[in-house]
Amino acid sequence: MTFMHFPPEVAELRERTRRFIRETVIDAESAPGERLDQATRDRLQAAAKEAGVFAPHVPKEYGGQGVALAYWSPILQEAGYSPIGPSVLNCMAPDEGNMHMLNLIATEEQKKRYLAPLAAGDVRSCFGMTEPHPGAGSDPAALQTKAVRTVGGWIIDGHKRFTSGAVGAAFCIVMARTPAVDGSPAGATMFLVDMNNPGIRVGEAIHTVDRAIDGGHPHLYIENCFVPDEAVLGEVGLGFRYAQVRLGPARLTHCMRWLGLARRAHDIALDRAGKRELFGGPIDSLGLAQHLIAESVIDIETSDAIITKTAALLHSDPKAGSAMSSVAKVHCSEAIFRVVDRAIQICGGDGVSDGLPLAQFLNEVRPFRIYDGPNETHRWAIARRASAGRRAAVGAGEPYIGDAVVGRDGAA
Repeated sequence: MTFMHFPPEVAELRERTRRFIRETVIDAESAPGERLDQATRDRLQAAAKEAGVFAPHVPKEYGGQGVALAYWSPILQEAGYSPIGPSVLNCMAPDEGNMHMLNLIATEEQKKRYLAPLAAGDVRSCFGMTEPHPGAGSDPAALQTKAVRTVGGWIIDGHKRFTSGAVGAAFCIVMARTPAVDGSPAGATMFLVDMNNPGIRVGEAIHTVDRAIDGGHPHLYIENCFVPDEAVLGEVGLGFRYAQVRLGPARLTHCMRWLGLARRAHDIALDRAGKRELFGGPIDSLGLAQHLIAESVIDIETSDAIITKTAALLHSDPKAGSAMSSVAKVHCSEAIFRVVDRAIQICGGDGVSDGLPLAQFLNEVRPFRIYDGPNETHRWAIARRASAGRRAAVGAGEPYIGDAVVGRDGAA
């Protein structure tokens, strides 16, 4: 991984996590294409707590390891070396992002009711944002779900889809559009909704190629759903602002976890290329294979470096870090896919079989170019920020250098 100074306790936790994943978790992985069953999850989570590697991102007061965001990457990469590792360590989406946000903006009572059991692994959660067209998806401003004021609380109505983790979740953080009330602005508001509330119902499953996220990605129907005032997360009307608190780190932790899986794929390819012989020598002595291996090393190292930079920014300057997380998300999601794809190519026919886990790894990482905002939307935002930043710099006095210089002989 990219060289940086880790505090001794982080380096030690990284090493313990590495051993735990390789010695305990990998042997318990489900067959390619199958989901982790609850009994195995419970058993491995208990082992993770015993090993002192459970919930690395969660404050110690809630049973976690208390690692600062700037140092999450080395730990989550080790967790991600197994596709079930993040679930075992309780740092998988969407729970990890929900825990982070609850810790930052929830009231003490909300933390006790929702964060504490989530951090302990006793329950799972989901995040209700994405909606069927023409609702919120790539454009959050298209939010259709609405909440209106009533006596003692709110009535929510809407339809969500791709609600990751919803099957079996104990609660959902629902994003809904709210009017201006009691001095609060019109906008979006987040609500903590228990999944046993009669006004919320898990609907049809959406069958996707990935299997690592517990609870799938189903539809969610919210009809005449009453929640009390205490269900408001943060302040009324500020939901989009809070979403950035969650989404910036959540994009980056996806990068961390999947980069760990890319490292696993690369290790499989290196082992294969070093042992199998072709045309009179090992595969890794052939120029074509060496090119694939070198390109994967480059993709892994550049991804690691940009993750490290973004994590540091999110820790020191959340606004700048959130913007950089778009760059990291686009780069890493595409680089990680390339690494896994090359590993499959090096392993030949076995790479696309279920004798190796590589084909399932590819299924796990492919959706990341869509989840948490499609890469095309992030590129649009990145370009807009770059252009606006340069215009501001020139407006503040930097020289404009975009015109060709005409020489004395009249040539440009």
